[in-house]
Amino acid sequence: MFRVSGERLSGRALPALAAAFLWKKDKEGDLPLRSWRKEVHPYYRLSVTVLRARNIQGVDMLSEADCYVQLKLPTASPLHYRTKVVYNSADPEWNETFHYRIHSAVKNTLELTLYDRDLMLDDKLSSVVFDVGNIKPGQTIRRVFKLNPKDKEVLEVEFHIEESQDPPSEIITNGVLVAHPCVCVEGRIKYDEKKCKGDYMLKLSVPGSYEKQTSAPLKQSQTEELGKFVFHADRDMSPHLDVFLLKTLSIAQNDLAPELEKKILYLGKGSVSMSSLPTGQEIDIYLPLSKNQVVNMTMMKEESSQELDIRLGFELSHGERYFLEKRRKIIAQSLKKALKLNKVPDEVPVVAVLGSGGGARAMTSFYGSLQGLQDLKLLDSITYLSGVSGSTWCMSTLYEDYDWSNKDLKEPISKAQKSMTSSKSGAFSAERLRHCAQELMALERDGHKVNFSDFWGLVLEYFLHQKNNPAKLSDQQNSVCKGQNPYPIYAGVNVRVNISGKDFAEWCEFTPHEVGFRKYGAFIRTEDFGSEFFMGHLIHRRKEPKICFLQGVWGSAFAANLDEIWAQASGTGIRWLNSLTDVIKVIDDCRKLHFRDPTRLHTRLVMPGGIISNIFQDFFKSRFTAGELYNFTRGLYLYKDYMGIRDFVAWKGNHLDAFPNLLTPMEENLYLVDGGFSINSPFPLVLQSERDVDIILSFNYSWQAPFEVLHLTSKYCKERGIPFPNIAVKEADEKQPKECYVFMDADNPKVPIVLHFPLVNDTFRAYKAPGVFRETDEEQDFGDFLLQNKDSPYRTKHFTYEPNDFNRLVEVNRYNVLNNEQLIKGALKAALDRRKNKTTYRGLREKKKARITA
Repeated sequence: MFRVSGERLSGRALPALAAAFLWKKDKEGDLPLRSWRKEVHPYYRLSVTVLRARNIQGVDMLSEADCYVQLKLPTASPLHYRTKVVYNSADPEWNETFHYRIHSAVKNTLELTLYDRDLMLDDKLSSVVFDVGNIKPGQTIRRVFKLNPKDKEVLEVEFHIEESQDPPSEIITNGVLVAHPCVCVEGRIKYDEKKCKGDYMLKLSVPGSYEKQTSAPLKQSQTEELGKFVFHADRDMSPHLDVFLLKTLSIAQNDLAPELEKKILYLGKGSVSMSSLPTGQEIDIYLPLSKNQVVNMTMMKEESSQELDIRLGFELSHGERYFLEKRRKIIAQSLKKALKLNKVPDEVPVVAVLGSGGGARAMTSFYGSLQGLQDLKLLDSITYLSGVSGSTWCMSTLYEDYDWSNKDLKEPISKAQKSMTSSKSGAFSAERLRHCAQELMALERDGHKVNFSDFWGLVLEYFLHQKNNPAKLSDQQNSVCKGQNPYPIYAGVNVRVNISGKDFAEWCEFTPHEVGFRKYGAFIRTEDFGSEFFMGHLIHRRKEPKICFLQGVWGSAFAANLDEIWAQASGTGIRWLNSLTDVIKVIDDCRKLHFRDPTRLHTRLVMPGGIISNIFQDFFKSRFTAGELYNFTRGLYLYKDYMGIRDFVAWKGNHLDAFPNLLTPMEENLYLVDGGFSINSPFPLVLQSERDVDIILSFNYSWQAPFEVLHLTSKYCKERGIPFPNIAVKEADEKQPKECYVFMDADNPKVPIVLHFPLVNDTFRAYKAPGVFRETDEEQDFGDFLLQNKDSPYRTKHFTYEPNDFNRLVEVNRYNVLNNEQLIKGALKAALDRRKNKTTYRGLREKKKARITA
């Protein structure tokens, strides 16, 4: 049941849209941080009348279309409504009205889908996605949706909205997500042999609930647990418990096939409204299911507390903010020494170091880059350390030592060399595979979803440690509790199984304190990752998984679909697939656009690709090995004005962000994979305004396209209005990159300074240290090697190096940092000056305010 805590506020005592704002001032003292707040909003009654369609071209060439319309409004009802079928007509008329109670705080988007009835599978002809917020209360509007202007196909629908007599209700929101009150019903079937006749089963179902449905025998069984049930549901959906009486028959198919076939008969049904149950009181219910069968149940309803188990807000976690307070003092002392300042600076720049993906090559290279920063005595000047894929393998290993950045990195690099140069065959020995099977079965027994990425994580565990590693991500809180190391941010992206990561990916950050989506402002404690949540409440707590299982997610290169694999091989996706995808068009009347509310979504028409399209899309774009994880945002809704948040590109009518019914909170599962499927470097995680990063040291270990991550990040930022420097790279540099590039905007201090380090062996061939030539044949031979060629030992698929190859890769990355000391320190000085100017400007502004107040 729910944990009830906190004082409940009276909805009638709070004005709409202005209840208990829990906002905090930012460090400049002006704009509030975007945190959660309580609001009160009214309900409305929506009536949708499907009138008629005209000039409909069906799929069947031998007859006219057999049309019906399906209505989906998941923010108001878990059920899909549909009109009757009008057979053999190109101009069907229905005049059927459907009613919804909608909550005005959420983005209510109605999907109207026109189908052509078929014997085998109904054909989807077209869909209209309509923002109900376009209708004003008390208004009746009739819309003629143009389905196919060429053939003059149209669908006519009438909408009417009026205020509901139900009192307004209170919700919790952070401006993107909305949490409605949740109810939980626990029950138990009471068995009475006099009333329970025959060998029957019960199916219990609550549409829209977290549990969906469960089954129990009607007769007393040896296992008493079989008669217990629990359902969590949205109170605003007016949920009801449906109880079905079933009987299973075994029927011989025929004389030639005497084997028995199972057939389920539905013999009766009863329903209980969960809204009618008293809160906090157990009651007995006698529910007739058929003429001869009555089921006796005890049920008790509880309402959720207003204390959510998920954090809704965009500010940094308490643990990260506490870290920053400690880290600033260390950074100030470090900069004083490194930059030879006269005194300890009052304001310090925020520096983020990013490691790209690239498998074992990225892991090994990241060690070298970090050692270079340590040799320059700059590791203590770093605030954040973030990576994707192979770089996260390096990070997670380092952070097992709570004070790693204050120790000589030669020791962990030596351990990494031992792992990288040893045979990996033991990972697939009979003993190891048996260990993996036991680990996966234990994971499954604990209730976790087990998939291929978990097995891959166990393989990586052996590759990195050659033994069982019990470490968990939350253990790394000890590594940052005193600000002694940079704050680690591990990256993954949430994707869809049938959409390319370049087209849609939501960045998920993993830190020692929290895991979450800054896009939605939704975070959970790291210890609770893998547990089950619904509507912001913890339903089932699971043990925190070992970090190796997260490494399997962060480096899940095998989750690629065939289209992405083809793109990697040829430089472009399978082009003819694009001709089979759904066609999405904005069909709003252009003459009315300048009167539009900017928070309203455009009406869109979706023309499905058809059955053949679905077959090809499923084959080429599905991620057969993508791991499913519990979705901790499940059961939350999109706020009515969510599209005004910069992380959403809902202004693109064909982008998934413009379809709130399809976004992550409405999904059952997460599909978290390697961040490299979107951008092969975690720029989006450190570019969040809350982290206020001044300098980004970008280490790119990609095999090809040395500036691709910058170009993709630039596009990402332009779509979302995030400050980012202009990336102008000469064609010669694209083909033959140098060791370091600096990108900045001298006129805009909000734009971070980016230092980008491609993976190159440039001056390292001639110099064993900055300014020191290679003299002996042995030294020259060590530096004279190719990083990229078809026979290179550093190809992404390689997980075992020769000792000399490992050392070369570490040293070339270390050298590239050392050889650009002046550029790095110059960027630090520039960022320090920017911070000083900000402080001076803020001080003058505060004095001006004080004078005005006086």
